[in-house]
Amino acid sequence: MVDTSAPKVTEEEARAVAEEARESGWDKPSFAKELFLGRFRLDLVHPFPRPATEDAAKAEEFLIRLRAYCEEMDGSVIESQSRIPDEYVRGLADLGCFGLKISEEYGGLGLSQVAYNRALMLVASVHPSLGALLSAHQSIGVPEPLKLAGTPEQKREFLPRCARGAISAFLLTEPDVGSDPARLASSATPIEGGAAYELDGVKLWTTNGVVAELLVVMARVPKSEGHRGGISAFVVEADTPGITVERRNAFMGLRGIENGVTRMYKVRVPAENLIGREGDGLKIALTTLNAGRLAIPAMCAGAGKWSLKIAREWSGVRVQWGKPIAEHTAVANKLSFMAATTYALEAVVDLSAQMNDEGRNDIRIEAALAKLWSSEMACVISDELIQVRGGRGYETAASLAARGERAVPVEQLDRDLRINRIFEGSSEIMRLLVAREAVDAHLTAAGDLADPHADTGAKARAAAKASGFYAKWLPQLVAGKGQVPTSYSEFGVLAKHLRFVERHSRKLARSTFYGMARWQAALEKQQGFLGRVVDIGAELFAMSATCVKAEMQREENEAEGAAAYELADVFCRQSALRVEKLFDGLWHNTDDVDKQVAHSILEGRYAWLERGVVDPSEGTGPWITEWTPGASTEENLARRFLHSTRL
Repeated sequence: MVDTSAPKVTEEEARAVAEEARESGWDKPSFAKELFLGRFRLDLVHPFPRPATEDAAKAEEFLIRLRAYCEEMDGSVIESQSRIPDEYVRGLADLGCFGLKISEEYGGLGLSQVAYNRALMLVASVHPSLGALLSAHQSIGVPEPLKLAGTPEQKREFLPRCARGAISAFLLTEPDVGSDPARLASSATPIEGGAAYELDGVKLWTTNGVVAELLVVMARVPKSEGHRGGISAFVVEADTPGITVERRNAFMGLRGIENGVTRMYKVRVPAENLIGREGDGLKIALTTLNAGRLAIPAMCAGAGKWSLKIAREWSGVRVQWGKPIAEHTAVANKLSFMAATTYALEAVVDLSAQMNDEGRNDIRIEAALAKLWSSEMACVISDELIQVRGGRGYETAASLAARGERAVPVEQLDRDLRINRIFEGSSEIMRLLVAREAVDAHLTAAGDLADPHADTGAKARAAAKASGFYAKWLPQLVAGKGQVPTSYSEFGVLAKHLRFVERHSRKLARSTFYGMARWQAALEKQQGFLGRVVDIGAELFAMSATCVKAEMQREENEAEGAAAYELADVFCRQSALRVEKLFDGLWHNTDDVDKQVAHSILEGRYAWLERGVVDPSEGTGPWITEWTPGASTEENLARRFLHSTRL
């Protein structure tokens, strides 16, 4: 068997591919970027941006119709059948749900990012698989890449079809390639004198791939005369000869998701289906995700809302030791956390989405922080809800209903949410991505100091250059508005929290500098340190979003604003405790010994600890499946919810 697993690349080569794909410029201001540099630019997020009146009215009218339809669907049917019924998809298509953000010019609804997020929140509350279907189609599928880099001809041909319900999928991951695209093995070879490309390869975890009509495929074009080459993006008709859906994958959650394994063998794609230029595929994908990542925070906020509702209703009727469990401190602490954090989840996604709609700010860091923080916090909320529900939290909704109790799918929520810490960049990868942006100013200033291959002379010159930057920047981190008791007084009781954010933004910047000075070129390997830096920034961002949202609500509705202030206050108190713990962990941790232990584990030093158990997976197959080029020998499992949208 020929091994066609991902090509072997060095660490430096992999880093170079990732670096080439990232957006290197900052043409617009970024609140989060400034936050990591110790500059608390409250003016970039306050007053809390609001949608235009016309956009808000348009969104509200649609959401009323969508809610009515959502109340007709039954999520338990999806859960029990592990399929989304065709009639549900047809109903969503009739409402225009597959063209939420597509311009009206191309037959879409032309809704804002804010409205799109609210729609996903609503649909996902019926069953998260519905949210995955719509978001994979619109956040990373065909519509968004074409919106960003498509030609007028491509938009005219494909966007109306997407709006009518031509489900799309995004094909990047391969059996041996996840977050390291430098090892991408799928190929797109120019043929017919450049009039077309021939695709070959196998793609794994193709969300919507089983039912898609259109695909965005990432494949490597070989460099040759007249061809720039590199990882490129193509729009591909899913029924093109040579495309076979060989598997429909099954997961612990999202049981209605149409996620599969797709093989491509000698698949002809017209050259006009290339999105952007050859070699621009990863850059297009990463730019698409700037806004696309906000779908996950939206659905996480929705999960928080539902969790809070269930926890409130249950803890008020469940009596233990003579009083409702909500009145016991152990449960009260959980309810307070759930309410405060849910408020913050909505504040973070609303602020990020509205900033995206306005287009005044670069939100690449904000979107990444929102995805990272929301996916982590939503899982904590669901775990706490299980604990509040006790044994009933661990029991399935079907089992509860069978014995006559309310069918509350709490354990399902926990299973469904877990993937969000992996989808569209795992939490670990997200921390590295944000960390790269957070230290960008230092890398730019330090130059060869941060290059592990630079010689002594180059490092000396870089040190001299960096001294100019730090001579101006470091003094700005000594004092600020956070040390002035009257700062941010218009925020009332929340003012102290904004002063906390300002002070700790500067402390975070100083800590990053200390890390840069200590490890220099080796800083990128200090993933524990960088991860905590990012987590601190995420908490400070969430505190900021929460405070400015509460102030907006106070201005609009005094009674509701007072309640919002209460939630914002308790959230910031809880967040501040996490921030202080993270700062302590920057310098007091077990990172070094953890690395040593991990190395010893791989060497088998502790293999004796594994004795006494049976491994049911032993002998069932390789860790990673190898694949060979060639025609598929499997049955094509592709199917369609709707008839073809081709006119």
